[in-house]
Amino acid sequence: MRREDLALYLVTDRGLSLGRDLEKVVLQAVEGGVTLVQLREKEIDTREFIALGLRLKAALAGSGVPLLINDRVDVAMAVDADGVHIGQSDMPYDIARRLLGPDKIIGLSVETMDEVIQANALDVDYVAVSPVFATHTKTDTLTPFGYEGLERACRLTRHPICGIGGMNADTAGRAVACGADGVAVVSAIVSAPDPYLASKNLKSIIDNELDKRRLG
Repeated sequence: MRREDLALYLVTDRGLSLGRDLEKVVLQAVEGGVTLVQLREKEIDTREFIALGLRLKAALAGSGVPLLINDRVDVAMAVDADGVHIGQSDMPYDIARRLLGPDKIIGLSVETMDEVIQANALDVDYVAVSPVFATHTKTDTLTPFGYEGLERACRLTRHPICGIGGMNADTAGRAVACGADGVAVVSAIVSAPDPYLASKNLKSIIDNELDKRRLG
């Protein structure tokens, strides 16, 4: 994957999407500037997960935006998604890589500084610092990193890195200023009245910080 794919990373949540069609929300967000999409489903059966993944893959066809599946390597394989995002309690990286092959994207959540360092021994495509701030969309994580922890994680990792947890228009810019390649966003996009405008605003904020970094 390209490092720039992490700039504005959308993680779906149908429960927070105000009853709107998932594909429409995602496509509006992509039009606004989302660079990577993760399909996250915790409460549906495998058959429905695959069907949803196939619909979303078809919707994203031609956009150039990669589709990842949260947790479920089997669903990622069935859908032929661009990759998978795994957590510390999911399938181990080496097994996921063996099943998916060398060309698929594998991202890994890191929830402590020790896990950031341990991930340097793995050939994952990126790590996601989780959470930067506490959030109601993910309650099974440890102590939030905060900006200071995120900055330290950015210094310690050898991988592309994004922050997740409490990322919105008020926090995304500073998260990137800490050294992150981008931010992963849930409610700030899927719960926004206009996902296109929310994404466009976030992408502008992120691009501004990335431009500052390039200019030194």
